Amino acid sequence: MQRRRVVLTGLGPATAFGLGIDPLWAALLEGRSALAPLRAFDASGFRAASGAELPASFDVKEYVLKSYRKATKVMARDIEIAVAAALTAVRDAGLTTRGTDPEVPPTIAPNRFGCQIGAGLIAAELDELTEALWSAKGENKQFDAANWGTQGMQNLTPLWLLKYLPNMLACHVTIIHDCQGPSNTITCNEASSGLSLAESQRVIERGAADACLSGGADSKLNPMAYLRQELAGRLAICPVDADATTIIRPFDASAAGTLVGEGGGILVLEALDTATLRGARVLATLSGTGASQSYCEDTVGLVPGINGESLADAIEAALHDAQLQPGDIDAAIPYGCGVAAIDAIEADALVRVFGARAATLPLVTLAPCIGATVSGFGAIAVAVAAKCVMEQRLPARLNSNKTNGVLATAAPSQAAALRHVLVFTPSLGGQNSAAVISKFESNG
Repeated sequence: MQRRRVVLTGLGPATAFGLGIDPLWAALLEGRSALAPLRAFDASGFRAASGAELPASFDVKEYVLKSYRKATKVMARDIEIAVAAALTAVRDAGLTTRGTDPEVPPTIAPNRFGCQIGAGLIAAELDELTEALWSAKGENKQFDAANWGTQGMQNLTPLWLLKYLPNMLACHVTIIHDCQGPSNTITCNEASSGLSLAESQRVIERGAADACLSGGADSKLNPMAYLRQELAGRLAICPVDADATTIIRPFDASAAGTLVGEGGGILVLEALDTATLRGARVLATLSGTGASQSYCEDTVGLVPGINGESLADAIEAALHDAQLQPGDIDAAIPYGCGVAAIDAIEADALVRVFGARAATLPLVTLAPCIGATVSGFGAIAVAVAAKCVMEQRLPARLNSNKTNGVLATAAPSQAAALRHVLVFTPSLGGQNSAAVISKFESNG
């Protein structure tokens, strides 16, 4: 059976620069960073008191119909980001769905519209837990598990759990936009978005859907999730009075950790035949994807692999899927978070795949601008890769000076001949994802 070509027709990144590709792309070209002291909570007791947050004006109610606004009460921050990003992508693709106008027939039949979204482990908000935990005290004024079952839990809203289940990102998006095709949720930390895109690709290729909303979203900017980043050794030292914009140094010899950014993105992936039939604007091609699993020596994946071999396997699988050779890749977007052990794995994977050319292959490093976006990274990176091949331009790079073996040193934005851009990431837990985004050519 002839393989269906999968293309991108809508981009919906959500970052600290705002919703949509335009504000993100403008900031990347100018070399601006959104890292700043956190507003969400007092992080002064952590190693890092700064990160990258969505604009203070962000309100998820602006991204759902009035009839659906009650449901926003059971949306954790991660869900809010996914819902807003989905509408942004749908609008960018020129689609009509139940979520844009329920009175107009949808552009794509609901049973031909799928949804695959990556998610992280959503941490409960402390203010919601505090009253319940306080009411579960025993006679000694300490937490009592028995009282938690009889009293404490009664102080949680009946729908409390629905706010924190990772599959609720896809759940709300599919309900809002009436996506009745195949749906899935993938929770593999930093690889989540990339693996979700691969799932959408296969769904479309095998004819189970004509289009999918795909990507991921994540927010670690609450005390419980932030503590996990601290305990995992991810955060750089960045007190509240430090200049956070200079802290993240991907692949640099002096790299000393990262800062967290909330965000993610939803993309509209579509079969080329369907997109052509409806006269869609095709932005780029999803040429191929790959995945692998690393062996984690520490058993929990704090360092996702002993070297870059398994990550290289994912990259090579993506190249094979795209029917390309390493020499066909013109640039790459790694996770590049500034955590030395993770950067080393990514650099080793590049050398394994590209050999000596790894030293001259331009890298796009996003973390110094928008922070480490964890489960949301893959979708943001793919949106940026699509914009790179559309505009034939590389964004600016920040902060790094000595990046032996890979081309990640600070540089201004520059024009470049770009046919194929590689996106890849390892993850906490060892899952790896890779994707090749190509310049769209109607006869390609």
